[in-house]
Amino acid sequence: MSATALELESLVYSLVPRARQDEQLKRQLVAHCEEILSSHIGHSVEKDIGHLADLTKRHLLQTTPNGSSTLRFTNLLSRLLDQPVLSRKHASLQFLYSLASTPAAAPVAPSFLPSLAPPPPTRPSSRLTSKTSSPVDGRPPTRGPKGKSKADILREYRLQMGQPHIPEHLILRDTLYLLQGISGKYVQFSVTKDAEQNKELVFAEDPRYYIPAPTRALIHRLAEVGHLYQRVDSFVREREGKVGVGMIEQSLCHHLQTQLTEYYRLIAVLESQMSAVSQADDPARANGVDEERGREEETGLTLKRLDVWIEDWRLRMRMMSVCVEGARDAHGGALVNLIHGYAENGDPFIRKFTNQLLEEVSKPFFATLHKWLFSGELYDPFSEFFVAVDPEFAHLQYMQPSLQGVGQLASDGGFGGGDGEDISEERAGGLQLWEQKYRFQEGMLPAFVGETFGRKIFSTGKSLNFIRYSCHDSDWVATREKLSNTGGTLKYSDIVGLERSIDTAYQIASQRLFDVFFDKYRLLDHLSALKHYLLLGYGDFTDQLMDTLGPSLSRPANALYRHNLTATLESALRSSNAQNDPPDVLRRLDARMLEYSHGEMGWDVFTLEYKVDAPIDTVLDPTAMVKYLKLFNHLWKVKRIESTLNTSWVRIAGGSKTFLRIPELEYDWHQIRLVVAEMIHFIRQLEAYCHLEVIECSWQDLMSFVQKKEGDLDALIENHRTYLDRMVKKVLLLSPKAGREENLLNQVRDVFSLILQFREATDDLYNYCLSESARRDAEKDAARGVYTRIDQGADRRYTEESLPGILARVKDYGASFSERVQTIVFALASHPDLDCRFLGIRLSFSDFYKMRKEQQQRA
Repeated sequence: MSATALELESLVYSLVPRARQDEQLKRQLVAHCEEILSSHIGHSVEKDIGHLADLTKRHLLQTTPNGSSTLRFTNLLSRLLDQPVLSRKHASLQFLYSLASTPAAAPVAPSFLPSLAPPPPTRPSSRLTSKTSSPVDGRPPTRGPKGKSKADILREYRLQMGQPHIPEHLILRDTLYLLQGISGKYVQFSVTKDAEQNKELVFAEDPRYYIPAPTRALIHRLAEVGHLYQRVDSFVREREGKVGVGMIEQSLCHHLQTQLTEYYRLIAVLESQMSAVSQADDPARANGVDEERGREEETGLTLKRLDVWIEDWRLRMRMMSVCVEGARDAHGGALVNLIHGYAENGDPFIRKFTNQLLEEVSKPFFATLHKWLFSGELYDPFSEFFVAVDPEFAHLQYMQPSLQGVGQLASDGGFGGGDGEDISEERAGGLQLWEQKYRFQEGMLPAFVGETFGRKIFSTGKSLNFIRYSCHDSDWVATREKLSNTGGTLKYSDIVGLERSIDTAYQIASQRLFDVFFDKYRLLDHLSALKHYLLLGYGDFTDQLMDTLGPSLSRPANALYRHNLTATLESALRSSNAQNDPPDVLRRLDARMLEYSHGEMGWDVFTLEYKVDAPIDTVLDPTAMVKYLKLFNHLWKVKRIESTLNTSWVRIAGGSKTFLRIPELEYDWHQIRLVVAEMIHFIRQLEAYCHLEVIECSWQDLMSFVQKKEGDLDALIENHRTYLDRMVKKVLLLSPKAGREENLLNQVRDVFSLILQFREATDDLYNYCLSESARRDAEKDAARGVYTRIDQGADRRYTEESLPGILARVKDYGASFSERVQTIVFALASHPDLDCRFLGIRLSFSDFYKMRKEQQQRA
């Protein structure tokens, strides 16, 4: 009620005392005054309020000679005149003065209430504590005095029957007990086995008093608050005595306890407002209504006023009860997320209450978030954060094996095992710790953070942890943590500031991590070394290594020794431009042999190895190094075939024109040169495709990411994996079809075998031509009388009887090669990868194989 309305009501009581006893008259007078105040009729006429005040004071002195009413009127008038919003003050005073001066008329009995019939008997109810009784003599009650309401008449009737309404102060006292979850004398909470969930309100049986239905309904409404209070209070007490309660749940209990403390304070205030004079249980006094009781009803506490006072707390208790029920099954961030779901409500009260609750409950969450976001440390003893640590890796830190261990790996004779296996396992642990030590728990992520920012928080903390323990840059992390403490704390009410802090911390940590990798640990130098050596990017080094290793690798694998391979590798490095690379890169390069079986040659088991240590092994993990070895083995075979064909071409093209002069084999040699040219075209196109179309293009994509330095370590690992997977897929011509991934690769390897077999057949024909040329030259010399000594120890395999077999082998291998290449070209034409289809076009740029197939079909 506004201040103006209160003053008008007091003024009406002062001028018209009987308005205290007639509520309807009071309301009519106050409403009429407000109507006059809001009216603008006669606004321009000057009024003499002082004269009217003097008349009113004289009238009050006549009615109350002691002067108390006059003093009270003067005080009220001064307060009324101070109200700036009232413009019709004179009219109001004039109306009240006229009303006070008019003599009171005798009350007229209302025509609509001549008599009161006996009330119908009440229905029996399990909740009622008393039953109404019918009149003993069956006669209707006597007509009440004129001017009484039906409620007053019914009250007198029940008083005559010996069962009056229960005095309000008694039921009010019980209601205050119910608000505290305590059963009263007349109203009690039922006791059941599941007292927390199922509670009923029971009205105790007392034959002296009757509790009417409206009062019961109001008590039920008020008892709801007590029931909810008891549920919230029991939850708080249960969590106080429980071990292992999370910090977020403790914060929730603390906030609930604070709310309950305010609730206790309200109950104390309500109890103090109860009437000091308690009405006795005498029924006669229950019927007396005097001026003193009217004042008490105006200023004291009633059930209806209690309901108004408690309305706000009813909503609060409902919200707290809902949160309590949800907190029984939720934990940590999930609990914060549950409470946040109530904030998206159209009711301003619910939204405000939820925001206040979240502000307090989320403080432990933001404390953990601050430590993780700015120092990379996870302090979460109750597993409430959305970042969790794997128990298997919790006690481990990032390991950094020294290169002394790598030197021990090279001293095992090239057969593996021993300490080398243990070191490789430690190296594999770097990526395992990065990817598996900490887990992102989406179910514990609060909705106000969002998955995008949650991923950034997760990555930022991992990056700082990695910089501190793996990159050994703890000073920088400590400096960052100190700077972050000066920027204010993170809190729920500042979501915009939270997002800004997350973005800033993410960018700074990611940028620092990139700087550490590429400046301190020279990651780009290692990636370039892998491209130059394992992907055969250095052509002069590759040619030198193949020329020096060729004779050794042509022997059986069990005849090779690792120290010989290492010495040859060092010689190739010193005799090529690779000697200009940093020493740290060169000392990581090593030559070794793969596991071999009986009958394998040195070409089949030789490989290069590039050793990496922590923290580089997080990007160049063992799986990535295996893929590099696969690419090296394939490219090494391509390079070997190319070198073999170049040597064969030099011998065939030069020898057939100088000393291989056998006229009957000119056509055969011409066909051989055609087949060798076709082989050279195939192998060079394949090599150009691998290096130019695949490796260089993939390298450019990787370098564009490195130059931008966007993202975090996960993005760097993912881009490197994409770079590597793209090369493996395209260089090895892998197919996405399940079960047929390496069909093309196997066909290409069959072509390599055919080329080597064709080279052996042409070598046999070459040796036969040398022997036959020497024999014919000797015959010519003998015809001239010149004696020429013929080596009797010459290889007797190359005789005229062996020629048809050699020619048949040459022709068979050449035809098989053309058929296999034709099959590969047509398979590439339907390959799902665009670059592979372009390779098929380059292999048959003039539709050579297509026309050959058409000729074969016509034949």
